[in-house]
Amino acid sequence: MAQHTTIGAQGEDIAARFLLSKKYEILDRNYRCRHGEIDIIARRKNVLIFVEVKTRRSSAFGSPLEAVSLKKQRSISAVAQAYLQHSRLSGSAARFDVIAILLGSGAPEIEHIENAFELPGY
Repeated sequence: MAQHTTIGAQGEDIAARFLLSKKYEILDRNYRCRHGEIDIIARRKNVLIFVEVKTRRSSAFGSPLEAVSLKKQRSISAVAQAYLQHSRLSGSAARFDVIAILLGSGAPEIEHIENAFELPGY
């Protein structure tokens, strides 16, 4: 497995545990369709949350949050729409969150941005 894949999977595990500690229900992880992938799909208080997780070992090449470009946001939106249709949840309240994880020598630094971006129709 490539190192970036291992770091990504480690970050997603950390993010999932973080969300569970905040009373989120994890519905799916690594949901894939022809439009791409969403790292975590969760629910909290009747709101579906599509979570993009970005993990880095350092901020030398920028913040993990900077990696969620407009192109990535559009991809996540398309996957979210496919998930909603496939799960027959169209019309449900939904939002897009980003969790940035910075791995270092100590405990991971976790930054959770709720409603990180909006796209038409949400």
